[in-house]
Amino acid sequence: MSEISILITLAFIIFASPYIAKIIKIPTAPTEILLGILFGAIGLLQDNASFKVVADIGFYYLMFLAGTEVNLKVFITTKREILKKSILFLALLYVLSTIAIFTFDINKIFIIITPLISIGILSTLYKEYGKDEEWLNMAMIVGIIGEVVSIALLTVFSAYLKYGFGTGLFINLSALIGFLVVTTLIFNGLEILFWWYPSVKKILMPSYDKEEKDIRLSMALFCFVIAITIMLHLKVVIGAFIAGTFIPTFFEHKKDLPHKLSSFGFGFLVPIFFVYIGSTVNLEALLNIEILKNMILITIGMIIVRLIASTIFIKNLGSKGIILFGFSLSIPLTLLIATAAIGYETNYISKDLYYSFILASLFQAIVCMVFIKIVSALKLDKNSN
Repeated sequence: MSEISILITLAFIIFASPYIAKIIKIPTAPTEILLGILFGAIGLLQDNASFKVVADIGFYYLMFLAGTEVNLKVFITTKREILKKSILFLALLYVLSTIAIFTFDINKIFIIITPLISIGILSTLYKEYGKDEEWLNMAMIVGIIGEVVSIALLTVFSAYLKYGFGTGLFINLSALIGFLVVTTLIFNGLEILFWWYPSVKKILMPSYDKEEKDIRLSMALFCFVIAITIMLHLKVVIGAFIAGTFIPTFFEHKKDLPHKLSSFGFGFLVPIFFVYIGSTVNLEALLNIEILKNMILITIGMIIVRLIASTIFIKNLGSKGIILFGFSLSIPLTLLIATAAIGYETNYISKDLYYSFILASLFQAIVCMVFIKIVSALKLDKNSN
């Protein structure tokens, strides 16, 4: 009966969440988490091993989809000035976060959590604002670099909690570095192969075929790279993300492929992940003043450090642009949830702090999306200071 109630509830949420999101005027992903909290509280989404496995697959697929938004060749055409400012922006996030953590003597996990960047929700902004907004294109470039750094640090953090400072951590870091080096060599090798034999691309992914070879190859990459990361005892998210980057980087002729993959993911697997996360949150957490206070402080802190660091781009984007840029990079929904889950599962953070992070991920998405809509409607001179 437990699995039947979960399936029926998931069927309702997957179908109804976009309509409910439109009514309550918040993004679909936070709506799915809120529905998970609600239906979990009334006992329709009970703790279940199969439910968790499918939710994990949904998360890995979400990171895979995030990778499909990343064409690594974009860094070849991006101006050096922008790349330098992007790296400086990320460095400032970590410096400001570290200063704040030691100044106020709070849990060291915030050094990793506060600067987290994920382009999962960021990529959805293109659907509403288009691809001609300079602040959004700049945010995507910074977001790509930031997500890679965030995932790498999440992998290191997870290894530290598992092994501590010792041989195990050193072996895990060596495996991570080796994996990234080999991946880079594979990327370079494929670049040479496809340059000499461009027809190979069309063989692997024909422009038109009746057997969906493009999706089959994508799923094969997804499964294969994840299998490698599991063998190396690395975080699966980094493998899923890297697997996704192969698609736009080498098969740019398949412009509809990311959309096809995304339709399946956001229509089925990804909502299950968000609903599961919601089901792990006790409804009473919404009534706990301390948890709500932490949620607000986490949200404000993460937004403030980004707005301060965004001033680096004032000459490029203007005052309105850097506000939009800062808010758009303040929605690390998936990685914030993943980091909180790792901290809680390893007893590094308390259950109350875990709930605070989950609720903060929701609150950030709602607040930032609303502010972006308000600020984007304002008529400000781009060059005003």
